[in-house]
Amino acid sequence: MIGTGTEVLAEAIRVAADRCYAVPGYPITDLARLARAELVINEKVGLEKALGDSLSSRRACMILKHIGLNACADPLIEATTQGLKAGVVVIVGDDPTAVQSQNGQDSRHYRDLAGVPVITLDMKAVSEGIEAAFRASASFSRIVLVRVTPDQLAGEASTGTVCRGQETGSLAPTDRTYFGRMVRAAEQHPQIVAWADRCRTAGTFTDAALPTAPMLPERAVETQQKRGSSTTFCSDCPFHLLFSMLLAGDRQVICDTGCALLAQNPPYSLGWGSYGLGSSIAVASTSTGVALTGDYALFHSGINALIEAYEKRSPLLCIVLQNRCMGMTGRQQIPDLLKYITWADPIIISADDQTGLEDALAETRRPCTLVVQGACIIGETYVSRTMEC
Repeated sequence: MIGTGTEVLAEAIRVAADRCYAVPGYPITDLARLARAELVINEKVGLEKALGDSLSSRRACMILKHIGLNACADPLIEATTQGLKAGVVVIVGDDPTAVQSQNGQDSRHYRDLAGVPVITLDMKAVSEGIEAAFRASASFSRIVLVRVTPDQLAGEASTGTVCRGQETGSLAPTDRTYFGRMVRAAEQHPQIVAWADRCRTAGTFTDAALPTAPMLPERAVETQQKRGSSTTFCSDCPFHLLFSMLLAGDRQVICDTGCALLAQNPPYSLGWGSYGLGSSIAVASTSTGVALTGDYALFHSGINALIEAYEKRSPLLCIVLQNRCMGMTGRQQIPDLLKYITWADPIIISADDQTGLEDALAETRRPCTLVVQGACIIGETYVSRTMEC
């Protein structure tokens, strides 16, 4: 195929990706349209939905302009340590001379910040470059950025026929501490460099801005067993009943950052990892269908994803732990969430109402928001629990 860079790249994305999301903006507006991308409420939500697709073994692409990359920095960076399954590629359109943008930032700076490769395509081998990006994303279990410029998109491009790969990534082992997950991601640096050298030699792309070798303390890979403890809930946490019911019902949940994230640790060991505060709703909407989040996480950035889920009628059950405070940072008070989500027609239930919780968890309408209300005990705090090793 021969055409403009926009036309050829759009065709390559349609072939290589199972799902595609976008937020329009110069210089990628036409690319998003030709790639038949689903428009999303913002870039962060779009990337989180792409990560949910990845967890469901679907390749996903997010198309955005360079300024929009800033909006999704949290899940972009978190994915490097948390891992993913199917490949996730972000097409970022830079505007170096700020023709239609507030600035002309260079997206290649994200290589070190996020620990990801940033590819510059050879416009004579566009499909090869996009396929290489998806394969690398799965192989190294992290997002890959493909940087394009207005000149590339407006100029002539060509491509051949490329077969899709079957590479599958992996999530960080659940027994790793967060430092252990950082070490896991850093260990792949030599393989990323070797991959880039092979691709450049083969003419798959013209350049790859690679992350520098991470500088981490000289420590062995850390697991919860080696450390001898894992963080768990307050002994009098009002939500223990809910967690027990989710565990008994074998619910596959996406846990948000905050107290909800502790459900991943023993004794519950529920769900999959977080890609940042407020991320669970969008990720769950394209994967397991069940998000476990806190009221502050919803205020922080999850509410955009909840709006997206209701607008798109996503098959989502959003469980919100409402304790009216920031439970892990000092119990700072927050507003009453219910005043701001009446449009979602939430089911409101007390955390100690077993019958009510059973009925609410059996609700079949989707999307559905369940607000579980409980009060943190004054003087209590989450703890590091000693484990038997």
